[in-house]
Amino acid sequence: GDLDKVVNLLLSLSGRLARVETALGSLGPHAPAEDKVALREKRRLLAAQLEDAKELKEHVGRREEAVGAMVARYLPAEHLQDYQHFVKMKSALIAEQRELEEKIKLGQEQLRCLRESL
Repeated sequence: GDLDKVVNLLLSLSGRLARVETALGSLGPHAPAEDKVALREKRRLLAAQLEDAKELKEHVGRREEAVGAMVARYLPAEHLQDYQHFVKMKSALIAEQRELEEKIKLGQEQLRCLRESL
């Protein structure tokens, strides 16, 4: 459960940071200074939160190793391999699911804009 939460947090913060970077990059030279300052502050806060989330991921990784060592004592080799595969795939599938959700969201947004332009 913690792995799910941390991976989702990392993906969410990364996405938000990317959107702020894009917004900063799209600001023209005549954009209000307050907008630039606000976006830079938001970028700074998101970057700090992302670093904290990375530390959480490392902590969860250490706990995962400790649990894996404990599980290894009680499971036969084939079940242990299944467990290890499950843990690896879970993170990858969470990331893939999040990416697909973002693509769906973007597609729906583009579709809405196309409908409005017609």
